[in-house]
Amino acid sequence: MSEPVLSAQGLAKSFHQGDERIDVLNGLNCAVAAGERVAVVGRSGAGKSTLLHILAGLDEPDGGEVRVAGSRITRASAGDRARIRNRHMGFVYQLHHLLPEFTALENVAMPLRLRGAVAVEAREQGLDMLRTVGLANRALHRPAQLSGGERQRVAVARALIGRPDIVLADEPTGNLDKDNARQVFRLMCSLSDETGTAFVLVTHDEHMIESVHRVLKLDNGVLEARK
Repeated sequence: MSEPVLSAQGLAKSFHQGDERIDVLNGLNCAVAAGERVAVVGRSGAGKSTLLHILAGLDEPDGGEVRVAGSRITRASAGDRARIRNRHMGFVYQLHHLLPEFTALENVAMPLRLRGAVAVEAREQGLDMLRTVGLANRALHRPAQLSGGERQRVAVARALIGRPDIVLADEPTGNLDKDNARQVFRLMCSLSDETGTAFVLVTHDEHMIESVHRVLKLDNGVLEARK
């Protein structure tokens, strides 16, 4: 059996509000295989975004570890965490987090430039990816000149430009109307199938949930298959 592209073992995380300790993750385990699409659901405040931040190495757990493509990201140096994210991970969030001063093409090509790709190569691959998401004609537009659906498609293109092993997505269609949400999600599924990229999606969108391979519910700090 091949090694999972992402695995978490024994994740624990708690916060304090005054004298009260709130346990958010409680010995959580999960594993995601190559090309697998997994939805994470749960009530508001259950810790879904906290979990994604820990899986991405943006926050440290109190206990346990996360491995991405075989490399431990928990308690790694800042440089190693950045390298793992750039080489193996992509991100799509509810708010697209595009850099407003850069064009769509520059935003999409950014991960390749950070990886050390020369400008011409990054530009060519960025244009190819924008063609894939149907936005080649918007390559030189800045985010403020794009619609909400277009901005999110640019964010998906940026997440996949480096052909990562896994994409983490936090409510990626939460700010979109139904038609745009379905268009963006169909695009994500299509690109996932084409590239073999795994997805972990935090979502409340039942249409998205119907189209993934597994649905996990975060409840009382642990992940279980949703019944």
